[in-house]
Amino acid sequence: MPVRKAEAEWEGSLLEGSGHMKMGTGAYDGPYSFKSRMENGTGTNPEELIAAAHAGCFSMAFSAGLGKAGFTPTRVHTTAAVHFDKVGDGFAITGIDLSMEAEVPGIDDAKFQEMAEAAKQGCPVSKALAGTSINLQAKLLK
Repeated sequence: MPVRKAEAEWEGSLLEGSGHMKMGTGAYDGPYSFKSRMENGTGTNPEELIAAAHAGCFSMAFSAGLGKAGFTPTRVHTTAAVHFDKVGDGFAITGIDLSMEAEVPGIDDAKFQEMAEAAKQGCPVSKALAGTSINLQAKLLK
């Protein structure tokens, strides 16, 4: 299996400095700053990248589980919201909310929910973030 890489560089102080992040594949190559992390400034931030990774991983894990159970999803759409809060003297990722909706022909809601929960537990990014509370809302679209 391939090893995935990314890089980041920061110049200057925390408040006035700026940084640059780059994915190994080149899919993202851009700025980040105190304002893009703590406010709504231009650029990305580590938490947004974690959210993208988690949403993508969960969607794929759910689709894989469905396939193993004999279901083929038409569409799986997942949003991840990473909560980044002040905790004590520092900051922490305090929770992640996954919100998924999917079109899956032939599945009932009970099986859908069971498989969504299994995907949440089995997704490699969920496993990597196991120390963080992960909440899931899954909606079966008809």
